[in-house]
Formats: sequence, C-alpha cells, structure tokens
Amino acid sequence: MVQIQVTPETSLADAPVRIHVSGLAPTQLVTLHLSLTDERGVKFEARAFYQADEAGEVDLERAAAPGGDYVGVWPMGLFWFLKPEKLFHRLIKRDVMSCPFRFQLNVFDSCHIVISPQLEPLATCTVERWYVAPGVERIPIKEGRVRGALFLPPGPGRFPAVIDMFGGAGGLIEFRASLLASHGFVVLALAFFAYDDLPQVMEELDLGYFEEAANLLLSHPKVRGPGLGVIGVSKGGEVTLSMAAFLEQVVAAVWINGTSSLYGSPLRYKETYIPYIPYAAERVIITEMGIMDNYHVFQDPQNPAYASAAIPVEKARGEVLFVVGEADRSFNSKLFADLAIERMKGHGKKNYTLLSYPGGGHLIEPPGSPLCSISFTRGSPKPVHWGGDPELHAKAQEHSWSEILKFLEHHLGPPSNL
Repeated sequence: MVQIQVTPETSLADAPVRIHVSGLAPTQLVTLHLSLTDERGVKFEARAFYQADEAGEVDLERAAAPGGDYVGVWPMGLFWFLKPEKLFHRLIKRDVMSCPFRFQLNVFDSCHIVISPQLEPLATCTVERWYVAPGVERIPIKEGRVRGALFLPPGPGRFPAVIDMFGGAGGLIEFRASLLASHGFVVLALAFFAYDDLPQVMEELDLGYFEEAANLLLSHPKVRGPGLGVIGVSKGGEVTLSMAAFLEQVVAAVWINGTSSLYGSPLRYKETYIPYIPYAAERVIITEMGIMDNYHVFQDPQNPAYASAAIPVEKARGEVLFVVGEADRSFNSKLFADLAIERMKGHGKKNYTLLSYPGGGHLIEPPGSPLCSISFTRGSPKPVHWGGDPELHAKAQEHSWSEILKFLEHHLGPPSNL
C-alpha cells in the first residue's frame, strides 16, 4: 500500500517538513503533486517526477527530481516552486490568524505534465502551514496616528520588539510580522499609507509618524527595550533606512531591496527636510506580454543634481543588514546598497552587513513563499515585473530568513522571557 508521510503535517509556514513516500514498486516512476487554493480562490500547484529506490521509497531529502517544476534535490521544492493557475497572482496569506494554508499532496503513478481530475492518486494527504504559532495574539492598532496590527508571543514577556513594513502598494501586510512573532518577537505590522484613515498616497515621509509608532511599541509592557528592530522591503526599506539614520530607538535595521535615497516624496523630521528624486514615469517599459518593467523609473542617485536626496545612513547608531536580490527588476537594489555602504565607510562606520544574492528577485520573503516574479499590485494598471530566478531566489529566501532571525536576535537579545 502506497503511503505519504509528511513530518510534521502541521507546521509554521517558514519551517521545513520532510516528505517520504513508501509502498511503491522498486524503481517505479511517480509524480508528486502539491496544490493549494488561496483565500481569493486562485489555485497554486507544483509537480515533480521521482523514481523510487530499490526499497520502493522516495525520500525528498535524498532523492533528485529528474523533471517537473524543478530538477535536483529540493526537500521543500514542492512548496518553493508553486505556480499560480492564473497568471500574475502572488501567493500571500491575508488572514494569518484564523486558518492555515491547507495543501493537498498527491502521488500519481508515472510522470504527468498535466494532472487531470480523472487521475486517481496512489496516495494523498493534507499539509497545514500556519503563519502564527499557538498562543500568538493579534491586536489591531489604532492609537494616536499609528495604524497597524500588533503581534504578541505567548507568555508574560518581556520580548524584543520589531516594526515590520512593506512597500509602495501601501495597505497592511501581516504574514512576515506574524511569523516573527512566532519566533518570539513582539512585532508591529505598520501601515503608513492607503490603509484605514491614513492618506491614500504617500506625499511625504513624515518620520514623526514612525517615531510615534516606535515609542508606542516600546511602551508596551511585554516589550523588553530599550531599543527595537525595524524590517522593511522596497519602499519599506527606504523608510527603514531613514528610521535607522534619525531615530535613536532603532538598534537593528533590516533593509530588503530598498533605496538609499528618497524617491517620489521628501522626508520631514523636526527641523530636517530631505528632498526627493522624482520618478521618471516616461521610462516605464511595457513588454510584449503587457508587463510593466519599472527598472529605469528610478533615476540615477549618483547624479550630482540628486546628491541632497541621499539618506544620511552614516548617522545610524544601530546595526544595518542589507539584503539584496541581484536580479531585482523593480530597481537596482544592489547599487543602492553599495552606495549606502560606501557612504558609511566614508564616515568611518562599520555597523553594516551585506547579504547579496545572485538570481534573487525583488520580493525576498520568508522561505514559505514561492517566487513571485510578476504580479498585479495595488495602484498599477498592469502586472509588475519583480524579477528573480526560481531556484536561486528560493535559496536566497532560505538563507536570508535564517540570517535575519539571527541578526535580530543578536542585536535585540534572545527572543525569550527575562
């Protein structure tokens, strides 16, 4: 009798699982097929071909797939190489609290490029992937000007604290914050425009808003302090670097594929005003498939006319971790990281670390997320090109997430009770 064993069957979305198939005939060819229908009704699936060993078993930790959606030994390949049935959809968990992603894993005899409804699986099982650990609490935040969601680990605390932000689409995205909380951090998923009663567009980077959020987080009785961490991707990376430069509360900043100059809106903080570099919207490229390539919209930050728009990262008191996808098609994030580090070096600073990943795209996320190289996004009339090579991006996500967790723990203290 053919059996699939997934260990564990229920886990956090960023945790590895072991997939083992037994009861096959020696050297039998099979197709492993993983599928999921997300909260918007879009189906995602991945398939890989395997050959059983002489004992009639397939262990994904050791077996190499000769074909399918990936090739080689990829223990988590069925999760990392998921593709949407409808083009240009991003797999993203929206409701992180009430239910997990429930995947169906099937084993089929022989190799099948297309899995038709008429095919009968040899074995099947359900795999649950949660974005919150048991006991993590979510509290909506609407206090003063601050809007977002606070995630609290179980137990009395106190815990290290992190502010988590996403990018230029605005709104509130929570899946990374809930995973960080599941690893023992108090995390504020922070919205800064296009959410609740916040402005619909970001006309300026008002650093006072982010200082208010930092102080609110640090005042929570479960937060250890005295400083906190910040993590942001894309526009959130620009904000992260600005917070690190000006706010003494920030002792650890994780910048993921952001900029090191102000783009599209100026920064204002107390008596400080930093002008911005305008977007060159006329440089948008629309591909033959109707995809927006925004790579050249970000004008050269090295142009002397834009020198005053640089974020003064050399003022950062805390540590800064730069995470770069070298195949980022949103903009040249490698250049922005290099310029920031060059500026820090020029002022004798050594409080930086660079993780740069060949083949990594713009949306470097926790390893439970498959590559999204093209997708629709709020405010864009057409799908946007994010970039990334599937296999290299998967490796970048696995490695960078582990390094991010270690970085935050090292500089904020271990995520455990005092």
